[in-house]
Amino acid sequence: QVQLVESGGGLVQPGGSLRLSCRASGRTISNYAMGWFRQAPGKEREFAAVVWRGSSTAYGDSVKGRFTISRDNAQNTVYLQMNSLKPEDTAVYYCAAQSNGRWYSQHDYDYWGQGTQVTVST
Repeated sequence: QVQLVESGGGLVQPGGSLRLSCRASGRTISNYAMGWFRQAPGKEREFAAVVWRGSSTAYGDSVKGRFTISRDNAQNTVYLQMNSLKPEDTAVYYCAAQSNGRWYSQHDYDYWGQGTQVTVST
């Protein structure tokens, strides 16, 4: 089992930045691809970013060029650096771990955190 705990969410103005963290326990994340998803009110959960075991990355179209995902296997932690934030980035952000499967599909992730709220507003 892998337990995931997200932190770093909050209220930020448009154009601002936030850094989310996802700390894992139970097992080392070095065996997993690690993803970030987000879910806005009334919408489906959306893929944001993934970082594979070898630290290659991929991003959803809506965050590409603004968000950066990274991992620190020694700290068993994954990060999501979010820059140039927009009101439409407002959502609950979830960290997830995947052993194998479609990296863009929430259905193919094995473990999930509880989420952290990000609100982008004036």
